Amino acid sequence: MKIKNPRLCAFLRGARGTLPLLPGVVPFGLIYGVAARAAHLPPLLTQAMSSIVFAGSAQLAVVQLVAAGAPALALVLTAAILNLRHVLYSASLAPVLRPVSARLKALVAYLLTDESYGVISARLRAGLAEAGRVPYMLGSGVTLWSIWQASTLAGLLIGAEIPSAWSLDFTATLTFIALAVPLLADRASVCCAAVAAIASVLLLHAPLKLGLVAATVAGVLVGLAVELLVARRFGAIAGPRASKLPSAL
Repeated sequence: MKIKNPRLCAFLRGARGTLPLLPGVVPFGLIYGVAARAAHLPPLLTQAMSSIVFAGSAQLAVVQLVAAGAPALALVLTAAILNLRHVLYSASLAPVLRPVSARLKALVAYLLTDESYGVISARLRAGLAEAGRVPYMLGSGVTLWSIWQASTLAGLLIGAEIPSAWSLDFTATLTFIALAVPLLADRASVCCAAVAAIASVLLLHAPLKLGLVAATVAGVLVGLAVELLVARRFGAIAGPRASKLPSAL
């Protein structure tokens, strides 16, 4: 049956475009549920974190800090620092969302994750009609949110039955790699990814997970610098050629 509503079509395309990432998201949610159970967090609080915070890396870090007996201030700061990358995501999508109402912006911001940003960015680059952009984002975000809630609950219920030898935590890393590789389409993005990767390894043991933020900032700065250099170079080449063209006036 053909769906005639263009917004609903865009929403379903966003959901469908996110489906290939779910095999990496589900184990991540299971691991969080298992870790929260091992840290003796109440099941209701564990599920509430998935619903309200909705940020896997921050949730896992908080659970680990709870298990280690860290103070509340450390939990809040760690979660905030780990989620600073979402500021960059928001800045990237801000021009696209400029005409959208504040309510829809808030909803898109709440549903924005690493995975959905990768899906949305790739689709925007491929071309997406303005009217379908927000529904597409919502389709991707709602799909990920629903699966994250279900996988967290599954981790709480059956987590004890999952063998540790399966190393399910590595699937999250594979998911992020699968998201990043298709976006490396030019020199700037390749340099950005390379510098960020090297910096993240060198700063792996930085306190309060600040290495992640530092690596992100370093990658962005290098990417911007390379983009400016390439633009100037092509501008310098095109300049003399343009001056030789006959004037239309």
